[in-house]
This record gives sequence, structure tokens and C-alpha cells, in this order.
Amino acid sequence: MSFSKGIRIYYNKMIESIAFYPALIAVGFLALSWGMLVFDFSDYGKEIKSGLSWLSLKDASTARTIISTVAGAIISLTVFSFSMVMIVLNQAASQMSNRVLNSMIENRFQQVILGIYIGTIVYALFLLSTIRDISSGIYVPAFSIYVLILLTVIDIFLFIYFLDYVTQTVKYETVIDRVRLQTFKNMEADFKEVQSEKPAWLSSPSKIISAQKSDYFQGFNEKRLLELATKHEVQVSFLIPPGQFVIKGTACMKIHSNEIISDDALKEIADCADFYTGQPIDRNPDYGFRQLSEVAIKALSPGINDPGTAVLALHALFALFDYRLYQQLPQLIENSDNMVVIYLPTSDFIELFERCLQPIWNYGKDDGAIQATFLDMLTQIKTQDDRHLFSVLFDEWILKIKQHQTSLI
Repeated sequence: MSFSKGIRIYYNKMIESIAFYPALIAVGFLALSWGMLVFDFSDYGKEIKSGLSWLSLKDASTARTIISTVAGAIISLTVFSFSMVMIVLNQAASQMSNRVLNSMIENRFQQVILGIYIGTIVYALFLLSTIRDISSGIYVPAFSIYVLILLTVIDIFLFIYFLDYVTQTVKYETVIDRVRLQTFKNMEADFKEVQSEKPAWLSSPSKIISAQKSDYFQGFNEKRLLELATKHEVQVSFLIPPGQFVIKGTACMKIHSNEIISDDALKEIADCADFYTGQPIDRNPDYGFRQLSEVAIKALSPGINDPGTAVLALHALFALFDYRLYQQLPQLIENSDNMVVIYLPTSDFIELFERCLQPIWNYGKDDGAIQATFLDMLTQIKTQDDRHLFSVLFDEWILKIKQHQTSLI
């Protein structure tokens, strides 16, 4: 694996981490503390403090006490907040599916709140190291300390709001709705009208590239691959759709060219494909469908037995399938000259529909609420199929459900 590919994969994993935004915000607060200290110790800052006695803290020990108290209090607040987040994540993993943890970890609001807490601590500790114990007190950073007090008040109000937010986050409908919205958002951004044609060059001479490791195919560096395809005058076709697990050595790509391709060029092209563990919805919206399916299956398991949550997951799934009827990830990708040089197979509607809904039906077909939900949703989505591309599929499902209901009578 090349260095650039390793950096790209590491970057994708890093931005999904719960610590990513808190770390950035903490650095911002560190820069804020430095800027406030520069202002405090500048001639202009000293002049203002001299003219306004209430802005001047002449006692270094008092300043240290204020900063130490604030730092200790915010550390306790941060520990408690992180503990709440961990409890919520643990409950979601045990009651729903550990695959939904990514959508909860990537929640920007809670990351920003935790980042502000950590940033306040960094700000306070940096100030604590700059207090000068001299008689005039002019080197006590009074402005910076008052800003710290203001930040502490803001942190307290944020904590109160954070308590309410976390209690809402733990609700099943909130988690399901978040996965649905995230999936829809990424489909809306990346999906196009279904492309049925295939490029003629797929039948041209080709060189097979095998998977470099056993892992999930998460996609590829499109910009880099287009550059390489144009540079070496080749076309690239993938043999597997994004999201599929591939065993090392399995054929995953074909390089089409009438000329002999160098080994270096093949290696550069192979390095564009990303293989790593995880189900990031922002990389592949199909993961959102799978996660909602897993939530419904887990809710119908004997240990949990919560058909209501399964019904919510089914509603979210059918809402996504309604958009997915005539949309999919682009299979044909063009270069800057409007020439198709990359072919990427993607899951079709029927395949995804069966994969997500059949296990739910197998688990919950004897439950009246599940039967009614399936019939209602299938009837509604059938009316959305204006082109009648999937009428046979929907009719088969409706017939299957009605026959099962009859057999239970």
C-alpha cells in the first residue's frame, strides 16, 4: 500500500472519530488564549486595565484560584458528559445495532459541545502558566481571566442543553431518523438516474488486478483514478460493487487497453481502490439501508421483542426505497473530455430491496403489526412506481404476505 493511500484511508477514519472535532476546537481555544494574552500584555491592554480598575486583578493568588477552580469544574463536567455519551452508545449497541454507532459518534453537535469543554480546559491551563507573581499585578492576565469566566458560564448553559439533547438522542426514533436522514442526504448528493447502458470497451483486452487485502471495498479515489486513466490511456472497470467484502487475491478490477501496461502503472491504479473495515454511510448510502434493516431485525429478536421499533425502521426503509426507485450511484464515470473511462457496478433496487426486507419478514411475519406495515408500505410504494419497473416485485410481496395471513387464520 502506497503512502498516499495510507494517508487517505487514515484521514477517512480520523474524520469519523468522536475526537476529531473536539481536537480541532481545542486547538482553536489554544490560539484564542494566546491571542488574549498578547492583548493583555500589550501596551493598549495595560492602558485599558489601568483606566478601569474593575478589570484589573492585582492579586496573582486570586487569579490562580479562579483559574484552578474553573479548570477543575470543567474537567468534572467533561468527564460526566463523556460518560453520558458512552452510556448512550452502549445502550444503542445493545438494544439496536452496533452498526448505528457511527451515525451517533459522527453527531457534530455533541462533538462541538465536548470540544468546547476541552477547549475551555486548555484555555484555563494555558492561562495558569502565564501568571506573574509581582507586586504591580500588571502581568496578571485580567482580560483573559474574565473571558474564561464568561466561557465557564456558557459551558454551564451548554451542559444543561446537552442533558436534554442526550435524553432525546437515546430514543429509538431519533437514532432511526438520523440514519434515514444521513442516508437520504448522501443519496441526494451522489445518486443519479439509473444508467442501463454499458460501455463498449468492457469487451476489449484487459489486465486483471486482484485485491491487495481482505477487507471491505469502500470505493476509490475518483480524481486520482481519472488522472491515471487519462495519462495511461486506459479504461478501468470494477468487478465488485462498493460495500462488498473481498478476500485477498480476488479479482476486483480490470484495466482495459490495447497496449501493454507497465507494472508501475498497474500499481498506481490499484492503489486508488480503498479497502478498510467499517460502514460509513457518507461513503456508501447502501450502508444506511443495511443498518436500518439490522435495527428492525434486532428489535424483533426474542431477547428484545419490540415490534414498534421494527415498524419505525420499516417506515424509514420504505421512505428511502421510494427515492431509490430510479436512482443509483453512477456506474459510468467520465473524464474531463466527457469520455467514459470508469465503470463501477452498483447494487440495483431489487437486490437491495430483497436483501434488506426479506430478513425482517422472516423474523416478524407472524406479528400482526409487521404484516400490516408491510402491506401498507408496499401498497404505497407501488403507487410511486410510475414507470412500472418493479410492479412484479411489489405484487409478489403483497401476494406472499396475504397468503401468509390466510394461512394463520
